[in-house]
Amino acid sequence: MAELSDRQRLALQRQLQELREELNKLLDSSRQVAATVVLDQTKVGRLSRMDALQQQAMAQANRTAYRRRLQKVEAALGAVDSGDYGYCEACGEAIPYARLQIKPESDLCVNCQAHEERGD
Repeated sequence: MAELSDRQRLALQRQLQELREELNKLLDSSRQVAATVVLDQTKVGRLSRMDALQQQAMAQANRTAYRRRLQKVEAALGAVDSGDYGYCEACGEAIPYARLQIKPESDLCVNCQAHEERGD
């Protein structure tokens, strides 16, 4: 597989920076929704409380996913700076540009990702 050209690397770096900004905005905007639910049971019914708790749980799960992805984005940006970006961390092969366009924070090639997901 071919290594990334300077143009491709720069485009992906910009994409990673935009993704970092978007994830930070999502984390900021979801902070309040994920906060502890406090409802006065005398004014709000049981179903409303259950709804609020379910929304809180979903918001917390989303925030966890945003944080994980942000960590991968930050690691990818660090790899760009060090010159290691675009190579599979498991086998060392170049990750195809098409894969990085879809998920620029990818640190594994498709084969190694498949092995990891299967637990090989």
